[in-house]
Amino acid sequence: MTQSRNQKFWNRIAERYAARPLKNVAAYEAMLADVSARLKPSDRVLEIGCGTGGTAIRLAPGVAQYTATDFSSEMVRIARAKPSDGNVSFRVADAASAFDGGPFDVICAFNVLHLVEDLPDTLARIHANLKPGGLLICKTWCFADLRLRVRILFPILRMIGLFPFAAALDEAQLRQALRDAGFDIEVTRVFGDYSQNPYIVARRSAGQA
Repeated sequence: MTQSRNQKFWNRIAERYAARPLKNVAAYEAMLADVSARLKPSDRVLEIGCGTGGTAIRLAPGVAQYTATDFSSEMVRIARAKPSDGNVSFRVADAASAFDGGPFDVICAFNVLHLVEDLPDTLARIHANLKPGGLLICKTWCFADLRLRVRILFPILRMIGLFPFAAALDEAQLRQALRDAGFDIEVTRVFGDYSQNPYIVARRSAGQA
């Protein structure tokens, strides 16, 4: 039921989401530069929760294959309508089916891990569908690290349909969840104005079967 409600929420706001300008262009460009520097021309990349596809379209030219997925059909419809160099494919898929075609060299999850209902399961699936030595590159809202006066608004907004399900993670819990799933955290950075939205690069050990 929660997933169905979330799909309806994101389908409903897809056009507004697509039209929303970036709040911090410099931070976004810096993040893209960091991601791009970690990708190789031979990489097969999966992005989960791609939204309307802007990041996928920017990153795809630097790799061999870029598959971008989202469980919102409206988000994917908008993404497919955007001009691209043809090196990216968009698919409607939830966290259970997004990994078809794996394993991948890199899996990207930008501002999506806090939206999944079962984070340990999702991280386990990501880990299982990465090649040994593969990277998970993610940016995640840690809402539990926000001020209380901000956090208490979320349940109210959710009740009236203005906010989706989101886990109340703090950064320590996120990092522990990544370690529990078998990842080695290599980089933690903040791009932008919010320390509660860390960018993390984590690697599946090359020795893991």
